[in-house]
Amino acid sequence: MILTTTPTVEGRTIAAYQGIVFGEVIAGVNVIKDFAAGLTNFFGGRSNTYEEELMNAREQALKELEQRANAMGADAVVGIDVDYEVLGSDNGMLMVTVSGTAVKLS
Repeated sequence: MILTTTPTVEGRTIAAYQGIVFGEVIAGVNVIKDFAAGLTNFFGGRSNTYEEELMNAREQALKELEQRANAMGADAVVGIDVDYEVLGSDNGMLMVTVSGTAVKLS
């Protein structure tokens, strides 16, 4: 399965549009990770704990998008957009959504 942010796949022709496809993940950040990130915020530097959580959530959302596109009979997903948001009263949840157009290639 080809996943791309571009509207086309170079060297291939889109034969059919299968529809819009989505992948969503909402991940919670636990107290220990929150504490470690707070220390990084206080002393400066990058927060590896939050970065890992973000990368994992993005990968899971893309896998979900790919599975849904497969179920639609697609060969590729074009025009992928990735969005991030924080949720919850204490901003303790991370939401990653990905969307694109599932297509059949010729």
